Amino acid sequence: MNYDGLQGAYWQAQIERVVALREKIDARTTAPPGRVIPDDDDLVIGSGRRLNLAVMFLDISGFSQRRSETPEEQLMLLRVLNLFFSEMIKIAEDYGGTVEKNTGDGLMAYFEDAGGEPPEKGVKRAVASALTMMATNQYLIRPILLATPVPEVSFRISIDYGAVTIARLGAAQRFNANVAIGASANFASKMLALAQPGEIVLGESVRDALPITRQILYTELVTNETGWSYIATGRPYPLYRYTGRWNTLL
Repeated sequence: MNYDGLQGAYWQAQIERVVALREKIDARTTAPPGRVIPDDDDLVIGSGRRLNLAVMFLDISGFSQRRSETPEEQLMLLRVLNLFFSEMIKIAEDYGGTVEKNTGDGLMAYFEDAGGEPPEKGVKRAVASALTMMATNQYLIRPILLATPVPEVSFRISIDYGAVTIARLGAAQRFNANVAIGASANFASKMLALAQPGEIVLGESVRDALPITRQILYTELVTNETGWSYIATGRPYPLYRYTGRWNTLL
């Protein structure tokens, strides 16, 4: 996997995968939204492990305004969600990410340091994954939706980085799931509210971990008034917008 750009072979395989997935979904009468529940047998209920990782949240913009009153509208929306989330989850996994939540209109994934193939820091893989998600939606999924009565999907992504405890909570043999506990996970979730549709926003820890050329060329300050600050200094913890996008002309 190349974390600095799109590889021609990967992009072509992705095109073929989206086309095959669309045909598969079209052939179904019903299709549940894609969902990945990772195997974590090493975590028992109430335990956790602490990792340095990048946490990503993806949120579909204006999801609640989409028409879904009739059975036909619900089925069409279900097919769109299946296509969209199946591909977004696969992209996160391609970049060595672990998808922990699929909320119906969004998802959460984390990218731990030294993961991926080849191994790389979580920040670099998370940002590369976000860029691939944006490119896939714009150039592969959007043309499919233009042929349907369903509006195109617009979404926003937030990413933060830090030490997070991945814990397994719930009741044994009933409902239980992994959760990410820590300031970075909280920040990444809350800061979606400051992102516009089609934007990728980063906490300062993510921005500072990027190569200096990317910081200069592709990041711009959104706000210092996030409500978060550094404990040691009291300095506000700012949010940045990542403006770069992949070149898909391969």
